[in-house]
Amino acid sequence: MNQVKIGKFISDLRKDQGMTQQQLADAIGVSNKTISKWECGVSPR
Repeated sequence: MNQVKIGKFISDLRKDQGMTQQQLADAIGVSNKTISKWECGVSPR
């Protein structure tokens, strides 16, 4: 899988659960900006 496909997968699962990016971030202990980057397929530096 590439980063864009992984991001879409995360986004789809999150939306299926009715969660916002902030709720998912709180649940796994990261920032909502991190979730956004993951969903957009932006790689960490």
